[in-house]
Amino acid sequence: MTDEDRTAGRAATPSAAVRAFARAHHPDTGGDPEVFATGMAELQRARERARRGREPAKRHDRFDAPIVVVTRSRGPFGLAQRLRAWYLRHRRAPRVS
Repeated sequence: MTDEDRTAGRAATPSAAVRAFARAHHPDTGGDPEVFATGMAELQRARERARRGREPAKRHDRFDAPIVVVTRSRGPFGLAQRLRAWYLRHRRAPRVS
């Protein structure tokens, strides 16, 4: 099995193709810098073309809710309320059976 056969199988995804190209042509590993730059630019254009062909990402309505500010009572009365709530939360039966 040659090195090209191994990288061809990995190049099924766009990011794998970029990694395989960089591994083979990066200037730090003895590749030509001009070939590396043009190849990376071409892979980037191909990735953008592939993204444009897909459906746009579905937007979640998670951040469309109104902002609600919850205030807590301060001072000794507020402290007593928080301690009581903590005690009641920790006194209940465990959720896991």
